[in-house]
Amino acid sequence: MSKNNEESFDARLSAAERRYGLVSQGQELSASNDSQKVNQSLVRIALQVGTEMFSALLVGVAIGWELDHWFGVKAVFLIIFSFLGGAAGVLSVWRLVRSTETS
Repeated sequence: MSKNNEESFDARLSAAERRYGLVSQGQELSASNDSQKVNQSLVRIALQVGTEMFSALLVGVAIGWELDHWFGVKAVFLIIFSFLGGAAGVLSVWRLVRSTETS
C-alpha cells in the first residue's frame, strides 16, 4: 500500500469512529499526547535510576575513603562501604520501579 492510501484509510477510520460515537476528537488528540508523555516518563525514570545508583555509590565510597584515612587502614572501609552504597542504590531503584508499577 502506498503512503497516501494508508493516510486516507486512517482518516476514514477516524471519521467513522467519530460518526458512530466510538471516539471523540479530543480523545484522538490525547492519544498522540499520551505516547509523548510515556516517552518523556521513560526518559525521566532512566535518568533518575542512573542518578540514584551513582549518588548512592559515590556516598558509600566517600564514607569508606574517609573512614580509611581516619583509622589509618588501607581500603577496608572503602570496600565495605562501596558494597553498602551499591546495595543502597539497588534498593532505591527497586523502590522506584515498584512505585511506577503501582501507579
